[in-house]
Amino acid sequence: MMEPVKVAVIYYSATGTVHALARAAADGAEKTGAQVRLRKVAETAPPEAVDARPEWAQHIRDTADVTEASPDDLAWADAVLFGTPTRFGNVASQLKAFIDTTGGLWFQGRLADKVYSAFTASNTAHGGQESTILALGNVFYHWGGIIVPPGYTDPVQFQSGNPYGTSHVAGDGPPGDVVLAAARHQARRVVDTAAALKAGRAA
Repeated sequence: MMEPVKVAVIYYSATGTVHALARAAADGAEKTGAQVRLRKVAETAPPEAVDARPEWAQHIRDTADVTEASPDDLAWADAVLFGTPTRFGNVASQLKAFIDTTGGLWFQGRLADKVYSAFTASNTAHGGQESTILALGNVFYHWGGIIVPPGYTDPVQFQSGNPYGTSHVAGDGPPGDVVLAAARHQARRVVDTAAALKAGRAA
């Protein structure tokens, strides 16, 4: 009996949108029988910036119980889903700061051959969603990762419409059923791929 696939869902969320997607992804992975670690990255913004937006300060309080990500979570995982809001079509600095602590693991080859996938949210339609997911892809290439996009591999993808990774327009309100279903599907696909690789290596 093969041991379960180990999945880390590592995300940054300022006001809760990406957090909701991360929770849906974690739920999707858990329902396949995977072991899951849901991890937020450290907040690096100065307190005055956070306090200037009540919803940002509130989200930090609401997620005080979520464990902060560490490089150990990457070393442990067979597969990793990264979530970030888009910042000018790119990865949020908070997630980038975490990624920039992984040089030691990368140098030891301990980030290679894992499955990686990404999801995002932006305030406006087309607000850099695809370019943000593609930017995370650059990191996965350097790590020697196996990138698993959702593609159009489930009917929900024709409703959510992003084959690169789950994405949501935060300006339309909180994520609804379709986008949450897309996040769960993306995580299941990641687990299925990681399980196949794990089984193949064991054989």
